[in-house]
Amino acid sequence: MKNLIRFNQDKKFLVFDYETCNLNLVSKDNKPWQLAFLICSSSSILEKHNYLLKWDDLKISDEARKITGFSDSVYQKQSVCPSEVLDKFNSYLYNENYYIVGHNILNFDIYIHNIHQNLCGKPTDYSYLDRCIDTNCLAKAMSLEIEYNQSNLLFWQMKLTNLHRKGVKTNLMSLCEKYKIPFDPKKLHDALYDIEKNFEVFKKLIWSHEI
Repeated sequence: MKNLIRFNQDKKFLVFDYETCNLNLVSKDNKPWQLAFLICSSSSILEKHNYLLKWDDLKISDEARKITGFSDSVYQKQSVCPSEVLDKFNSYLYNENYYIVGHNILNFDIYIHNIHQNLCGKPTDYSYLDRCIDTNCLAKAMSLEIEYNQSNLLFWQMKLTNLHRKGVKTNLMSLCEKYKIPFDPKKLHDALYDIEKNFEVFKKLIWSHEI
């Protein structure tokens, strides 16, 4: 029991989220324009980081603009060098002292990070995956009463990424409602707001699985 993540007081957590131009997971035209991440202990947020990533040829879809509330004027004023942000983010991502937490990251954000890598001239590198904890997968497993098999956390989660059952809702808004976590629906899909709420969800879900 002492080996369970929830009892490991020495570990830290990197909670992250990207906002992108569209949903394409392989096209370099799907540039990530926002990256937010938290550095957390087992109980609290230690650091908050939120960046708009500056690209000269950003082609954000109308749907993405609407969902995320993208503002051209804010983007032009606040966007910064994507390579510098990536270096800072990677200093945590590839640090083995951190678990990596996110909602639907195994089905989306890990691929967007790879696009970010490639756009900045860095090679594909998924070596951090075995430290990932996807709250979407944990929520599915809890709802469907699927127990962790104590063998390979990544493999167990990957099997859950595309598992869908009618009536099972595991989006962030539904989980906030389930755990009575206050949230503003209008702020969802802002990367920083999402990960702040996701960390609250994570702290609830971690007690539902023997991981």
